[in-house]
Amino acid sequence: MLFPVDEAGLGISPRAHLLSGCVDCRRHLSAFRRSVQDDFRLVSLWSGDYNSAPMNIETFEDALNYLYSHIDYSVERSYRYSAETFELDRVCDLARAVGNPHEQFASLHIAGTKGKGSVSAMIASCLQAAGYRTGLYTSPHLQRFNERIQMDGKPIEDARFVALMRRLEPHIESIPGLTVFEIATVLALLHFAEEGADAAAIEVGLGGRLDATNIITPTVAAITTLSYDHMHLLGDSLSDIAREKGGIIKPGVPVVLAPQQYEADRVIEGIAGERKAPLIRVGRDWLFSAGSRDLEGQTLYIWASAEQPLMDAYVDSAGSEEWAPPRYEIPLLGHHQIVNAAVAYAVLREAERRGLAIGEAAIREGLAGVHWPGRLEILSRSPLVLVDSAHNRDSALKLRIALDDYFPGQPVTLIFGASADKDMAGMLYELLPRVSRLILTRAHHPRAADPETLARLAHSHGLAVQIVEPMDAALLHAIQRARPGEVILAAGSIFIAGEARTVWETIRNEVLLPVGETI
Repeated sequence: MLFPVDEAGLGISPRAHLLSGCVDCRRHLSAFRRSVQDDFRLVSLWSGDYNSAPMNIETFEDALNYLYSHIDYSVERSYRYSAETFELDRVCDLARAVGNPHEQFASLHIAGTKGKGSVSAMIASCLQAAGYRTGLYTSPHLQRFNERIQMDGKPIEDARFVALMRRLEPHIESIPGLTVFEIATVLALLHFAEEGADAAAIEVGLGGRLDATNIITPTVAAITTLSYDHMHLLGDSLSDIAREKGGIIKPGVPVVLAPQQYEADRVIEGIAGERKAPLIRVGRDWLFSAGSRDLEGQTLYIWASAEQPLMDAYVDSAGSEEWAPPRYEIPLLGHHQIVNAAVAYAVLREAERRGLAIGEAAIREGLAGVHWPGRLEILSRSPLVLVDSAHNRDSALKLRIALDDYFPGQPVTLIFGASADKDMAGMLYELLPRVSRLILTRAHHPRAADPETLARLAHSHGLAVQIVEPMDAALLHAIQRARPGEVILAAGSIFIAGEARTVWETIRNEVLLPVGETI
């Protein structure tokens, strides 16, 4: 049975330690809803109608409107992933028109299904700790578009974004068919070059072979964990997906490979062999092991395969040997982040071999200081509120394992929303065995799935379902009904995670806590 919740009734009956000042809460949430609607009041985002006429770019909103007036495949539900749809000539032409900015700094190129953003953030953090002017380009964003383009950990400023878009506009108008991501990629590369970047971590947007970021020739490439996602675009098998991801491998450029299933591993090995690209495998050439963990972060050990006899002796001696494996700390939670940290480490060590002086101290500092929100992130300890960007079946399984690792036996209320083109049934299959209450919602995004569709999928698991829209109402509903020790988790897409963060920032001061507890 469905239990829709009337939005008009939210926030009126506070629980003992939850909400007070409901008028203030609802005022804040009204402002939040207006801000989210403003973010999506962009030309073409909902309609799919793309404008070709030049626009007067004066403000940040103007610049975003102009950007989104171009083809945006991230909001299209059906299109052909092919050299006709995605092709590098357009982005090469735009980059050439502004002086090929990507040739003015060293780059590290990261592809993969999951973890590529985390690995990119870790690499950038370590490069910055080593004293390099460092760019970071990732997608999509959690809360503001500016997050995608960062220099030394700081998102691009609105005024700078506007200035660069105005400079790009005449070139954009001369190149038919440019997409949102292609324009954003060149803008990011131009920003990095003009800000004096020494190096940049560049995350692939989709696939690899035909991705706009693939115009770069990096110092080192990396491919993180591969799993099933975007199958309607990249193929139905891991081999097909690996073939597209492996398209970032350049002749002679070393590529670091995360542990993979056999099918994907063979494909990447074959591509690397054909292109005479050195292949460095995490789990074979670089070995790693998890250490301790708590809600503040976790530790890991990394050592070279040649050091395995030393590691064996260290383990046999219960740590009394003179040699010990290097120990690193990361603030990100979940065993999957241990794997990501090992991949980032391997990339940095290979970059050192290629001339980037980094050093052990910078790697240690950078890993410990990485900031990558929305990934098993604890927003509050009381009430216990988490967000995660898991959006395919494999990442949902990793999330469920992390819940067992960090919150064993604690009840979980899941606020779930997903994009309609994702494996919604697969994600629910992995998560629902760990869930005691399920609240379905939807993000303010044109690809967001209808909660009624999600409810039909969830009912097969025998769990009662509540539909609460929009996201702010869903989070308030969960907080109001939280039981002692309960985990409130918002997950299912990066858009859900981002909106949950924004909602919490809006209402956190309206949440009353038990005496002696802090957020």
